[in-house]
Amino acid sequence: MGSPQQHDLPSPVTSAGRDGLDVLLSDPARAVIALDFDGTLAPIVPDPEQARAHPGAVRALAALAPQVASVAVITGRPAGVAVRHGGFAGVPGLEHLVVLGHYGAERWDAVTGTVHAPAPHPGVAAVRAELPGVLESVGAWRGTWIEEKGRAVAVHTRRAADPQAAFEALRAPLSDLAARHGLIVEPGRLVLELRPPGMDKGAALSAYVREVGATSVLYGGDDLGDLSAFAAVDELRKDGVPGLLVCSGSSEVTELAERADVVVDGPEGVVGLLSGLAGAISSRT
Repeated sequence: MGSPQQHDLPSPVTSAGRDGLDVLLSDPARAVIALDFDGTLAPIVPDPEQARAHPGAVRALAALAPQVASVAVITGRPAGVAVRHGGFAGVPGLEHLVVLGHYGAERWDAVTGTVHAPAPHPGVAAVRAELPGVLESVGAWRGTWIEEKGRAVAVHTRRAADPQAAFEALRAPLSDLAARHGLIVEPGRLVLELRPPGMDKGAALSAYVREVGATSVLYGGDDLGDLSAFAAVDELRKDGVPGLLVCSGSSEVTELAERADVVVDGPEGVVGLLSGLAGAISSRT
């Protein structure tokens, strides 16, 4: 019987994390592996449209997925965009991959290859129409990037002359704009996303774990939007479902790393962890 160390698996720094890893390895057929996309499976890039999964991500997922109950990608992006940018469609071994887009409002199943989604919130269209004027009035529009996300819209400041200053200057006016149209603002790594309330990764993760009937869960993320998923794992632990919290390490978001059981070095580290899990599980069967 193999041990985690033999397969280059990092040792969790918390007892809850160690319990989560132990249960995952001992009963993988009832484990859910859930992962964020940007910053976790795909490196962060200045233009979100150019984001692509790490070259080894699909191979690692395809090796791991047949050995667990399910693999879910939970993202704020539209589900179809994450599927295209991830290269997930039609990959042997990923037949039961699920992508929960827009924080669970959309769902793509590899089995059917289709996206199921409700009607979008009307406030998103109103915000989209007013957003350019708000950016110009603040004087922070140079270098900012508006990302159309279908059920949400995001403003990126990474390409501004002073990214952090632009981010801070936009927080209040964008919060006001969102509130006028029944939306909320979700801050992230030099990005402010305006989206409907009640959509978050924690709710999506909890619902999916219960749907699958999982007895353990791993969640990996990199940004503030992943904190709700971390909180969901904490609640699942209280309900008797062990979990492992993984941070795709970034110096830009320290709060996630402080709460994680395991911190890895970005998407490359996530790929290594997934490959290590696949190898450790294989050695036990």
